[in-house]
Amino acid sequence: MTPIRTLDELVASLRASPARHVAVAAGHDPNTIEAAARAVREGIARVTLVGDAARIGALCGAQGLDRGAFTVIDEPDVAAAGLRARDLVRDGRADVLMKGLIGTADYMKSILDKERGLLPPGAVLTHLTVMELPAHSARHGKLLFVSDVAIIPLPDLATKKKILRCCIDAAHSFGLERPLAALLAASEKVSPKMPATVEAAAIAADAAAEFPDAVVDGPLALDVAISPEACVIKGLDSPLGGAADILVFPNIESGNVFYKAGTLLSRGRLAAAVVGTSAPCVLTSRADSEESKFLSIALGCRLVR
Repeated sequence: MTPIRTLDELVASLRASPARHVAVAAGHDPNTIEAAARAVREGIARVTLVGDAARIGALCGAQGLDRGAFTVIDEPDVAAAGLRARDLVRDGRADVLMKGLIGTADYMKSILDKERGLLPPGAVLTHLTVMELPAHSARHGKLLFVSDVAIIPLPDLATKKKILRCCIDAAHSFGLERPLAALLAASEKVSPKMPATVEAAAIAADAAAEFPDAVVDGPLALDVAISPEACVIKGLDSPLGGAADILVFPNIESGNVFYKAGTLLSRGRLAAAVVGTSAPCVLTSRADSEESKFLSIALGCRLVR
């Protein structure tokens, strides 16, 4: 498989495959409906909207969309709509779950439910973002896989390994045979005063045995993870060579700031989904654009096993 290097290539790659089935929890949301309609038009997804059928019909009419493009399951109660959409995925009747006009807490609760949820025993649920940043793309001609920016506040060593595994698997689905993964910290020097450096070094030391399908290094500061010039200036001999495909953040603060800086200051494009679950779960903000929601649908479809 030729590696997917842009988000447009991600969409194009899906057109050659059978459309995946996406179930939207509380689908009566303007941007979500628009993104879902685009996914149907592009031929990358079949979409079931679980939500208030009257509102869905009104929104389709107001936005000039074909209501017949969707399967609609009428469930006006938002929490119940979330559970019914979740069950479509849980029971194998849909491939991807997507958040619509449902609160994040209720959406995540449905996924994490011990009896009917989508998280396998012992697994870690993490938020994966695939970013296309203008300056980075111009330099390296590829995407960045980053985690965790939205769910896990302070992952411990074992959790970081599971996050790393999720990122590597996602990169493989994009055609990267041995992705380059950076375990980020504030410095490349290992210091007990900065636990993130100690944990990164421990993971990197065992990486050849635990992650033979990737090249892993850490601790690395952000500059040497993504800049060959910074590696030369600092005299750092890293197997990543300043060209990381994957960035694993030490905590949610650093990851979230990077995520928002990349979009708000650098005009980056992104696709995001919750992974580690038995099926991809698209998690976007109500403030996200139609394009980000559409690209996140595409990411969810690509990650289906």
